[in-house]
Amino acid sequence: MQYKKRIVIDNVAKVLFKSTGLLVLALLGGIFFMLLYNSLSFFFKVSPLDFITGMEWNPTAPTPVYGLLPLIASTTLVSFGAMLIAIPLGIGTAAFISEYASPKLKAFLKPAIEMLAAVPSVVIGFLGIVLLGPHIAEMSNLPNGLNALNGAILLAIMALPTIITISEDAINSVPQTYREASYGLGASQWQTLRKVTIPAASPGIIAAIMLGLGRAIGETMTVLMATGNAAIFPKGFFDSVKTITATIAIEMGEVPYQTTHYYALFAIAIVLFFMTLIANLTGEYFINKFRKFHAV
Repeated sequence: MQYKKRIVIDNVAKVLFKSTGLLVLALLGGIFFMLLYNSLSFFFKVSPLDFITGMEWNPTAPTPVYGLLPLIASTTLVSFGAMLIAIPLGIGTAAFISEYASPKLKAFLKPAIEMLAAVPSVVIGFLGIVLLGPHIAEMSNLPNGLNALNGAILLAIMALPTIITISEDAINSVPQTYREASYGLGASQWQTLRKVTIPAASPGIIAAIMLGLGRAIGETMTVLMATGNAAIFPKGFFDSVKTITATIAIEMGEVPYQTTHYYALFAIAIVLFFMTLIANLTGEYFINKFRKFHAV
């Protein structure tokens, strides 16, 4: 009797968990097809090539122009700048916590870093306006500091918890025998970390970087507040920029329903969907590679 009861419970649990997994896939597929359906209404009126390669985004002009390239360039510039800051800081912090920090310091740092991920993006953006922006403006002799550099620094702060946490787990997962073999050959702790531990943990670290990049690309409120929102092709980090996420957030609430402008926002949303999907799939690929490496 007990055996049959356990079988029934196991079967119910299996169906329940399978249903929740399929529901998540269905939701993701529904979002994609909703974006695709509305995007097609836009591409019936505007050439996809003109849309992707256009150098100007001005849908409210007397003759509306829907050029995505400045938005893609702005999003790429801010995200790339964020990674330039976050990658060395994140990997360095993860290596310090894993290899050098005392147990007491580690017990303090890990929750503190995880708490950083809980700070609302609007708070980060506000700090960028009132604290970081004036310093950037003074340093660059500009009227304000709302530019790509401001957004990149703030996105780096937001990506750090993801990069640090996953990188630290990857470094901790490197077998201790690797370190002992290196020490046995006369290598120092720094040489072992640089030549043995980090290369062995590289799939996990790359996964952390890609997931952090996906976090930066998809962020909305912070870049909306701190980058100036100028839909021009950026020439450098001191230019005001307008990212894809900020464009959708600003314009969707005011655009007339079922107009070309309305459908254009779905078109740029599906581009953003693919950008974040590629970043996350790349991260997932390296995570799986990392797991297989340590399962051997």
